[in-house]
Amino acid sequence: MKIEVWSDFSCPFCYIGKTIFEQALNNFKDKDKIEVIYKAYQLSPDAPFETTEDSYTIFSRMKGVSLNQTKQMFMQTVERAKQVGLVYDYDNMKMTNTFKAHRLAKWARTFGKESVLSTKLFDAYFTKGLNIHDDKVLLDIVNTLGLDVHEAKVVLESNQFHDEVAKEIEEAQSIGVRGVPFFVLDRKYAVSGAQPIEMFNQAIEQAYKEANPFQTIGSDDDICGPDGCAI
Repeated sequence: MKIEVWSDFSCPFCYIGKTIFEQALNNFKDKDKIEVIYKAYQLSPDAPFETTEDSYTIFSRMKGVSLNQTKQMFMQTVERAKQVGLVYDYDNMKMTNTFKAHRLAKWARTFGKESVLSTKLFDAYFTKGLNIHDDKVLLDIVNTLGLDVHEAKVVLESNQFHDEVAKEIEEAQSIGVRGVPFFVLDRKYAVSGAQPIEMFNQAIEQAYKEANPFQTIGSDDDICGPDGCAI
């Protein structure tokens, strides 16, 4: 079974949702038979690459809400994050463009490291207050994963994986994704948002059951097939 997860590294509920989803997946008895693919999405494609402004000011201006409203909204996500063991630091958060980070994630996918890299990008953005558009920040993260820093540097300084990111963003639009996180289970079911773990448990169980309707009991002895009989 395949589960596709659309998210953006600047989305507070995406980090929360990824955490809850992975807890549910780890509790699932047949988790090794499920392929999880993380896909790119951009909430604010016009977000700045570099800024000296604080996150409250930028968000307030981009969304057209007051600073007081912005701080109240941010505090709500801080409390929500605490419930799943995450720490958000909006006072030091660098609200920057995420496209380059998405390109790096696609590169990490080629080594089977996209999920763990994504977690570190979320942590850098929301907890450590780092600029995830900055090459040094990104390369430091790559180094912690034991991946080739020189190769990653070449990726960041080029336009590699641009098309892959753009295609995933377009794919989200084509299937009707209007917000993230968005979890698509075997293209039959979808879970929108950072839902409670019970909902993820139910969705995974139901989708897996439909993808694998039969449970084989016994061995393949004493059967016949296109190549003959097991004698």
